[in-house]
Amino acid sequence: MSVIVVIPVYNSPYIDEVIADVQKYGYEIIVVDDGSEKKVTCSLSNVEVLTHSKNRGKGEAILTAAFRAKERGFDAILTFDGDKQHLSSEIKKLLDVYKKGSIVIGNRDFETANVPDSSKFGRKFSNFWVYLETFKKLGDTQSGLRIYPVTILELNIKNRRFDFEIEVLALHSYRGGEIIDVNVACYYPPSEERVTHFDKLYDNVRLTKAHTKLMLQRYLLLRGWLWE
Repeated sequence: MSVIVVIPVYNSPYIDEVIADVQKYGYEIIVVDDGSEKKVTCSLSNVEVLTHSKNRGKGEAILTAAFRAKERGFDAILTFDGDKQHLSSEIKKLLDVYKKGSIVIGNRDFETANVPDSSKFGRKFSNFWVYLETFKKLGDTQSGLRIYPVTILELNIKNRRFDFEIEVLALHSYRGGEIIDVNVACYYPPSEERVTHFDKLYDNVRLTKAHTKLMLQRYLLLRGWLWE
């Protein structure tokens, strides 16, 4: 199957380790440097680095990679965060269940050490709203370990930051797209080593607005007043 690994990154001190870990399995990789203060570079033959001149958001980085993957003839991208949370040994689990045109989500094992309570609550909260929006019961709607078909480029996605990952699930579902989740192991560094760019105020406001809009859109679709 034609899937390429995509690593969106913004100011991660671990990016070189993450690239090396994924690369040892022989996967083709696109790294999207989303305006990091220290520019990401890599000379490995199977790693292509794309650079945003300024920070444009994780969603924009993923779409940049999807455009490039489509240009190169790939059917799908597998997104892999640059903070060491994801394990490259788990990539095969997503590839094994992927069906062409589907979205696959890596359902992270939150029984592992150092998982913040805020992440556990955020996942439950997000899963609840995505269920209302899509009628799909998913295990981890906040996971960044996913396979996206490049056909997400056809969706009318408005959000470009962390709210992108919610909106793309809903819009893909409204078109009748399949969403599959699979359990995966993960690693959470101790709090003093953890890297996150999630702003608890602004990003939660963005997510609330996204859920409100999607609930309205779902209602209009059910009433037959809107077509996707």
